[in-house]
Amino acid sequence: MDPVVADVDVDLERLHAVTAAAQRAMTSVIEGKDEVVRTALTVLLAGGHLLIEDVPGVGKTMLAKALARTVDSTVRRIQFTPDLLPSDITGVSVFNQDTHAFEFRPGAVFANVVVGDEINRASPKTQSALLEAMEERQVTVDGRTYPLPEPFIVMATQNPFEMEGTYPLPEAQRDRFMARISMGYPDPAAELRMLASHGSGSPLAALRPVTDAATIADLVRTVERLHTAPAVHQYVVDLVTATRTSRYLRLGASPRAGLQLLRAARAHAALAGRDHVLPDDVQHLLAPVLAHRVILTAEAELGGASAADVLSSIVAAVRVPAAPR
Repeated sequence: MDPVVADVDVDLERLHAVTAAAQRAMTSVIEGKDEVVRTALTVLLAGGHLLIEDVPGVGKTMLAKALARTVDSTVRRIQFTPDLLPSDITGVSVFNQDTHAFEFRPGAVFANVVVGDEINRASPKTQSALLEAMEERQVTVDGRTYPLPEPFIVMATQNPFEMEGTYPLPEAQRDRFMARISMGYPDPAAELRMLASHGSGSPLAALRPVTDAATIADLVRTVERLHTAPAVHQYVVDLVTATRTSRYLRLGASPRAGLQLLRAARAHAALAGRDHVLPDDVQHLLAPVLAHRVILTAEAELGGASAADVLSSIVAAVRVPAAPR
């Protein structure tokens, strides 16, 4: 057996052990949302960032905190408000009277896990302070560049745009997030269990780390080594290209979106126990990865279509690559 393949197999066993423990821990807090938890872990393993959008009170911040608690790493929470400044996020240079020199004081973004609560309640200027950090894993202040720790993930929550006091994220900011998910309301059985288990206190208090930052960084590198056939690469390109020519979309997916889709598909395959990516992995993640990056035409909006509906029609129209013989 090829030594590289053997190493991937061993790392996949480790990956399964770690993610299974993380999923058990998170589902003990987030009732009845196994698929949401799995998508959050997929984004973590793919080295991406996660946007959680839904109405207040359905557990958006709880999901982000639960994922942060399962990893023994540095965690910072930022409460986005209209008066939050960009320097509060990135950091600021302060003059030291003793040394007669400026010293950099890191902002809240210098952590392995950054939980951004209600990101669309801050001004667009403050929102944009995350652009460089999310894309390049670094922060530039006063001409000097400071690297961010590895791994680095931003998990941001936001309320629907029509709610009072919110600022819609610009396209460039949304494009930095690998995936967007919605929590949705729990089913009655899950809500009943939540009342029984959460009524006397916060379940986060009992949550303990099941892994550490170094392990997660290793698993991210394992996911990057998963085999992806040229046919799957072509399938991703065909899907992304179809969003740019669809009559129902006035803004299609960017090249970054295609790259993020491929990375997420690799993580999804790894979670499924495979050392190679299938078209099914790409299809499964198409809506979470692309829906927040595309913009509907007026015709589609008037017709009541959603971005997920348009993407489903694109999946049905684009030819799936045949399995190798």
